[in-house]
Amino acid sequence: MLIRYKKTFEKIAMGLLSFMPTEKDLKKLQLTIKEYETEENLQLFLWKEEDIIGLIGVQMNDNDSSLMIQHISVNPSHRYQGVGKRMVKALKDMYPNKNITANDTTAPFVEKCDFC
Repeated sequence: MLIRYKKTFEKIAMGLLSFMPTEKDLKKLQLTIKEYETEENLQLFLWKEEDIIGLIGVQMNDNDSSLMIQHISVNPSHRYQGVGKRMVKALKDMYPNKNITANDTTAPFVEKCDFC
């Protein structure tokens, strides 16, 4: 289930974000988290089953009713089990009127999600 990011989940979110190729540096991670906390058009969601095992970050574009996936990450011990696809599907269900797009980093994964 997707849950909205809260400050209390900061360390978990930073850990999951660190699996993204563009987020290896600690200062870059801190900056990214701060952007999700302060920018209104950015939303960060965590995927919770028994524990929090995934993260998906999106940029909302009101002018063209699209939603761009900026970050998507799954704990390595839970990969290849469909968690990422379930996160994208839950996002689509949460925002049925939004067209889901991806950036250069997330596009290879999002293109595999045939329901987008």
